[in-house]
Amino acid sequence: MESALVLGAGGITGIAWQLGVITGLREAGVDLTGADLIVGTSAGSVTGTLLAAGVDPVDAQRLEARLGAGDPPIRPDWERGSQAFAILTDETRDPASIRAEVGALALAANVIDEHSYVTSLARRLPVHAWPDRPLLINAVDAATGDPVVWDRAAGVPLDRAVAASCAVPCIFPPVTVGGGRFVDGGVRSGTNADLAAGCARVVVLAPLAPVRMHGAPAAEIEALRRRAKVALVAPDDATLAALGPNVFDTTRWEPAIEAATAQGRRLASEVAAAWDS
Repeated sequence: MESALVLGAGGITGIAWQLGVITGLREAGVDLTGADLIVGTSAGSVTGTLLAAGVDPVDAQRLEARLGAGDPPIRPDWERGSQAFAILTDETRDPASIRAEVGALALAANVIDEHSYVTSLARRLPVHAWPDRPLLINAVDAATGDPVVWDRAAGVPLDRAVAASCAVPCIFPPVTVGGGRFVDGGVRSGTNADLAAGCARVVVLAPLAPVRMHGAPAAEIEALRRRAKVALVAPDDATLAALGPNVFDTTRWEPAIEAATAQGRRLASEVAAAWDS
């Protein structure tokens, strides 16, 4: 495959930011929606599913971001969540042991029930069958810590794959897929950009790159750049202000889209240098 669009983790505001950037870039003549491969992690699994299914990014901006009366409230397990965060940000630890320990905390966490979480997320997806276009969705096995990548050939339900990829440990429950339970693909990497290896042109949209050490792991990007033209896009200062500090703040949906659309227009020449080369 020639081109890849990598969509990283970033919560609800991350989805809004990605849709806005893609819209702004297209308005300025750089269209990422035709990527040969889409790699989605957490928030990026939602954005990626929409794009791979052919949903126009402007239409996708009308996604129901806010929780309604029928949706379960977000009810984090703050004690276990703080432990998970400390583990995830400990650079002295082995990555495999980090994933396994965070998975164990997620399995033990007192959060909303799995059925309510999956139902709420699935209701917001306008598509429920895997698209024909190549789409990779990342998650982590909560019991073993092993990363997993699903695509159309994996034979797993799309809504459960997306829900698992978005299942931030100790905020949302691990999601049952096949015979296992899985958590957020961002536990491995905020982008999982290494899955785009082999593509000649790669654009990485990484909402968490400015605020998380693993938001866009440098080793992944550097490895891609040895063999491909790569553009790494992250929120700039103006866009970060619009996103706010809470990635689950649904009131930031429209401001994030507006700011990101403007950012996309500003970045068009930079992204085109990689995408249109």
